[in-house]
Amino acid sequence: MNIVKFEESMYKLVVETSTKLPKDVRRAVKSAKEKENAGTRAAMSLATITNNIAMADEQVSPICQDTGLPTFKIKTPVGVNQIELKAAIKNAIVQATKDGKLRPNAVDSLTGKNSGDNLGDGLPVVKFEQWEKDYIDVKLILKGGGCENKNIQYSLPCELEGLGRAGRDLDGIRKCIMHSVYQAQGQGCSAGFIGVGIGGDRSSGYDLAKEQLFRSVEDLNPNEDLRKLEEYVMENANKLGIGTMGFGGEATLLGCKIGVMHRIPASFYVSVAYNCWAFRRMGVSVDPQNGEIIEWAYQDGEFIDFAAGEAEKEVAAASASDDVISLQAPITEEQIRQLKVGDVVEINGLMYTGRDAIHKYLMDNEAPVDLNGQVIYHCGPVMLKDEEGQWHVKAAGPTTSIREEPYQGDIMKKFGIRAVIGKGGMGPKTLSALQEHGGVYLNAIGGAAQYYADCIKSVEGVDLTEFGIPEAMWHLRVEGFRAVVTMDSHGNSLHADVDKSSLEKLAQFKEPVFK
Repeated sequence: MNIVKFEESMYKLVVETSTKLPKDVRRAVKSAKEKENAGTRAAMSLATITNNIAMADEQVSPICQDTGLPTFKIKTPVGVNQIELKAAIKNAIVQATKDGKLRPNAVDSLTGKNSGDNLGDGLPVVKFEQWEKDYIDVKLILKGGGCENKNIQYSLPCELEGLGRAGRDLDGIRKCIMHSVYQAQGQGCSAGFIGVGIGGDRSSGYDLAKEQLFRSVEDLNPNEDLRKLEEYVMENANKLGIGTMGFGGEATLLGCKIGVMHRIPASFYVSVAYNCWAFRRMGVSVDPQNGEIIEWAYQDGEFIDFAAGEAEKEVAAASASDDVISLQAPITEEQIRQLKVGDVVEINGLMYTGRDAIHKYLMDNEAPVDLNGQVIYHCGPVMLKDEEGQWHVKAAGPTTSIREEPYQGDIMKKFGIRAVIGKGGMGPKTLSALQEHGGVYLNAIGGAAQYYADCIKSVEGVDLTEFGIPEAMWHLRVEGFRAVVTMDSHGNSLHADVDKSSLEKLAQFKEPVFK
């Protein structure tokens, strides 16, 4: 084995996975866009998504700033040195992180310290299996935290909100899968994909669910019962009306793949692995002698090119009908009180990033900058520093906001923050604070890391870098940073409304379908 060539091949795989969606995923996104109702917030979101895909292609930059936890599944011929392969993969991960193709995401669970190179105990995840074929099969998935947090596991029998009792049978499994789509709402960057594992124990069930995500979106399940169940879910999950980003709409689920394994009599698990629209998984066949790539996986069928100006025109068309409200930071309470759910706004001026570590810090400490009237952006960007010491934003989409629910309202009132940008919405505590204080929640398009990076014109400074690049407070000067008001200062929440309406629609699937 030429291990140097193998390392180069793994680097190519990492870069391709992070920056370019596979053909089957592109076709699924295109199909969803074509079915969406023109002029809606969901249509605007899908236009932004396709624009972002095109920008990532052109710039060879991460599709989403959360490049996730790299997970490799590798099959090797007998006699291949797996220890050498793992070492080469780690080297490739380090180089890809240094080059801004991956965000440093490896955090010590006890100290909170970021390793800075995506290496750490148990990271990256590399799972080997031997087989009798004469080549090495390597598959990689980059699954971000927003969708990972919407994974769910059910233990049958159980009671499900809106669906009632789910028993230990195919129909109980059906109910679990439908409920898993409902509970994800827009927090996992819908429209998404799900892998389902039936049986096993708690850990093997999740492994089986994630393994389904390596299947092609368009393949047919060889198990007839599971094929019918997949078709049922794809037909009916989109009737829930959750839609892209949870804004409501026709596209909620883009793919469903189900696998099954044996279990012990006492346990019956249904495990669901949720994946966002930015479905970053690729694979290669590698020559075990020279280490070079023989063939790329997921390359069958038509390649959908969202470039050639088409995506930009669609975003412009979707935006032309909107009465876009321009806001210059710092923003006054009077301006905020005039906003209502559904408004499209453009932010100009400075905004400050703040994720989990920043919110915890601000509860007990003073802010490093004056945040009165300012905007907090739930974002952990991919950043690179040039030879002159200047920082540049390589990817900067929103992170899931609900994690900050315990802190957000208190921090807004404490520091006078007027607007929060994120994705997926927040809960009743934040909504109450927005109404009392005069604040607003703005939903950006999850995964659109290149689209939003293009709105950031300069990095004005950074504080609290000891928390690591994703968790630091970055001072970003933006122009035309567009988002949708989904929680206003009058007690209205689009997220609560969609949750309520989708739960009502979920109830129509309560009666048995599979006997």
